Amino acid sequence: MTNNIAIENQYKRTSLFEKENVNYLVHVLKRFNTVPKINNINIITSTSVPDVFKIEPNKSIIIGALYLKNPVLALVYLRYGIEWQLWYKALEGEKKETALCNIAALEVTRIFYNLLPKEDKEKLVDVDYSLINLIKNADALNAESLLNHEELESFHGLNTGDKIFEKAWKPIVDNLAKPTEYLLMDGGDFRLNIDEIDLLNKYGCRPFPRPEAFTFASSTATSVSNFAFDKTDKARSILIKNSLKNGFKNTAIEFSELLKSNLRKIFTLNDACEIIFSPSGTDSSLQIAAITQIVTDKEITHILVASDETGSGVPAALKGCHFENNTALNYPVKKGDKMEGFRDIDLIKIPFRDEKGALKSTEKLDAEVFAAITETHKLGRQIVLHVMDHSKLGYQSPSVKMMQKIDGLKNLSLQVIVDAAQLRLDPTDIQNYLKKDYIVSITGSKYFTGPPYSGALIFPETVTKEINVAKKKLPKGLTKYYNHSDWPTSWFCSKDLSDGFNYGSYMRWNAAIVEMDRYYKTPILYRNMGIEMFCNFVDDSIKEASFLEPVYGDKPNVDNEEFGIRNIRTIFPFFILKNKEALSVDKVKKLYVLLNSDLSNKFEGAPLEIIRLAAQKCHIGQAVNVKYENDLQSAVLRISLGARVISESWVNRDISLYFRNIEAQMNEITVIIKKIELILNNPELLN
Repeated sequence: MTNNIAIENQYKRTSLFEKENVNYLVHVLKRFNTVPKINNINIITSTSVPDVFKIEPNKSIIIGALYLKNPVLALVYLRYGIEWQLWYKALEGEKKETALCNIAALEVTRIFYNLLPKEDKEKLVDVDYSLINLIKNADALNAESLLNHEELESFHGLNTGDKIFEKAWKPIVDNLAKPTEYLLMDGGDFRLNIDEIDLLNKYGCRPFPRPEAFTFASSTATSVSNFAFDKTDKARSILIKNSLKNGFKNTAIEFSELLKSNLRKIFTLNDACEIIFSPSGTDSSLQIAAITQIVTDKEITHILVASDETGSGVPAALKGCHFENNTALNYPVKKGDKMEGFRDIDLIKIPFRDEKGALKSTEKLDAEVFAAITETHKLGRQIVLHVMDHSKLGYQSPSVKMMQKIDGLKNLSLQVIVDAAQLRLDPTDIQNYLKKDYIVSITGSKYFTGPPYSGALIFPETVTKEINVAKKKLPKGLTKYYNHSDWPTSWFCSKDLSDGFNYGSYMRWNAAIVEMDRYYKTPILYRNMGIEMFCNFVDDSIKEASFLEPVYGDKPNVDNEEFGIRNIRTIFPFFILKNKEALSVDKVKKLYVLLNSDLSNKFEGAPLEIIRLAAQKCHIGQAVNVKYENDLQSAVLRISLGARVISESWVNRDISLYFRNIEAQMNEITVIIKKIELILNNPELLN
């Protein structure tokens, strides 16, 4: 075939590259970055046969120039071709199995199409191409009907005779014939769903990289990085190959155990520390509630410290109630209803703030915790104390001194759970908690900026033994939430849980562990200097802005003056003021959305500098309701240090470039604050 050119090696001044089209082409090419990267597969355009689309197995994908006139059409076809090549490589050249490649590639491309923004789908409404028509009608198709599909077969032209869909393929296709960006939002609940315009979830982020946004939202959730996405996409390719070679179940179990092993290595934990993965921090609370019910026959009281700054669904989860209207395994449920098998419990809430909205002193919080424990102890109940080590606004309670006092109490039926969901801890902090027989609840999606909904519980050896000795089954209601594979394989209690695998949870943890690994590869001296440098700048910037008012004091609410991530403020919450009054809750929430949006169309005719500022998307921690001056109900937003500030600055492993990269991210903080001011100076935007 003549006039064939590798797609990245051409740039002719056709209408495709005219000024009015180039921005849209860039938009489409950004999405192409989520397509798997396969070695030695060339993408070639053909001008001599402009309507050709041909897959040359293990070699190339040839796409006619006609497709390129509609970049979205070309994107969808190339997504199909690359996925087909990925599965063909995983089969290691078994030509007779091309039907599997057809079926898997079509399923992945169908999901990919559904995740395109509405604007892109509209470009395909009136096109009449066989692949697009198949995708639009894919719900009516099944594996059997696709086995000898002529149009799919014509793309590669391999005549392999009659085909069958092997039984062993089904779980592989069901679990892994999904784009990585879909897997990163799969196996959670409705909160991970993205809108069809901006492709953002309720946390303002997306399941594929969003490098165009200035992002300091690690107190809430962050879009996955390009680095972690690519590593996780590669993991999917390896899992497909291993599943076809060694069987789906064995591969899935090995992957889950590998992730847990890698997590132990990162925090230098011994193998006796068991780990349970969960879709979210709230799910971890539900798991704690269930485990508590099988290790004791006593009446149970949960004491929830920082009840006003933990996940909103945690109180319901501790009571054994549904906290959303669907579960991580996609079962529809009714929020607030009790799950089968849970006993009634008592819940004592100890909020950080009093009824006027004022932050309580360390002494007052300690006194409330101690009183709750001693009074509950008198009743002979099992106490589960939920300790907060970094709340949404960066606070910790009870104090170290109070925990020492509690640990010294005699004949106390007590289990301590450390809520370290923010994971603003060093490995030694986690090790110290486990040595005290505390259970530690973590996520990979806050400080370490993994994709949202990667929760885990880390158990000390003593607690694991108690669970094994109990020889009781978990409440039956958990079968709608978790798979047996998520739990330690040796535990009897989880034997009756569902038999599947939550690959969404695994993939999110894979991405989070990738971020942890590269963070700890930054030398500790530079890491800590970068943390101090960045955090000092954020602190000063907020205090210097007359329209912002920090919620925190001069020092974080901690007990130890040694340097450590838990002993330095890394979350910076602030009120937003207009005419010296805090904005209402609704206006703060509106401003949060505007910050994360391109507002350039609201400033037509303004100087270019203003238009560029308005266009910049800025993602920070979402609103948390807090009273202003003990009276007005307002809300605060948060700028937070995330691990990526450090690891992405060290990417060149060069000291001078490292600090320059930190400074570049400090400049992004300045832009964020300027955009807040721009919005405040145009109050019609908040109406």
